[in-house]
Amino acid sequence: MAGGIIASAIVPHTPRMGVEEMAPDFVRPLIQGQRELGEELRALNPDVIVLQSSHWVSTFNWYVTVNKIHEGVCIADEAPDLIPGSPYKYNGDPEFGHAVVDAIKGADLGVGVMDSPHFKWDYASYVPLHYLDPDATVPVVLMPSVICSDLDENLKVGGLVHDAAVKSNKKAIFLGSCALAHKVVRGPHLWPSQEHMDTDEKLISMFCEGEIDALIKWLPDYARDVVTEMGGRPMAGMLGATAAMASANSSGKGVRGKQWGPYGQSSGSGNASICVLPH
Repeated sequence: MAGGIIASAIVPHTPRMGVEEMAPDFVRPLIQGQRELGEELRALNPDVIVLQSSHWVSTFNWYVTVNKIHEGVCIADEAPDLIPGSPYKYNGDPEFGHAVVDAIKGADLGVGVMDSPHFKWDYASYVPLHYLDPDATVPVVLMPSVICSDLDENLKVGGLVHDAAVKSNKKAIFLGSCALAHKVVRGPHLWPSQEHMDTDEKLISMFCEGEIDALIKWLPDYARDVVTEMGGRPMAGMLGATAAMASANSSGKGVRGKQWGPYGQSSGSGNASICVLPH
């Protein structure tokens, strides 16, 4: 198979998922759904996973990891009681990371490389990868959420990751690590409002029906209405990658989606694992 985005997904990362032995019962089905999604994704034999994180935050420029090895200990700074120190070691892909940098630079967007050996993963990177690929079999390239970027720019960058994968002849998976509704409140067991849950249900249904163009059009209103995480930036990156994947689908049949595991709550946020593949 030629290179390009071969699958994309929205993946949750609530810190209550981080250490399974400490996880409350209400998030354990989210963990199981993420594990099952990981089996599906690894069966595609990807060359690289690209993850855009909600918690690696850059103010001005895009950055792309080009580390040969990702190794360290993840601590959830905002909730160290939930993830006090989880070790990880994954391969990176410096060649592909540089290809993504070149693609973003070619679009005249500010971009740099993250090659510091002191770089440590945030928990929105660690948590999903810990369950999707627990044996660290697939190389990883990470990207941040950029505060000064708008949704259109994130859509564009998602498409540029696909372009870099085509040029590099690499099969890539794009992950947007984010919650859906995200008007958080104190009380880990609490659900989003009924209105926000209904809106999330519509979003999930549209993903599963492969209505990517409609989702892109709706995204600004959706992101505002449910206060989605990071203003919808990781979701926009994922949608941009998905749209590029759909356009490249030689069958002309577009894409199909599937929810893995349930829709679950965590402190008023809505969370689900949603994967999109070519038909």
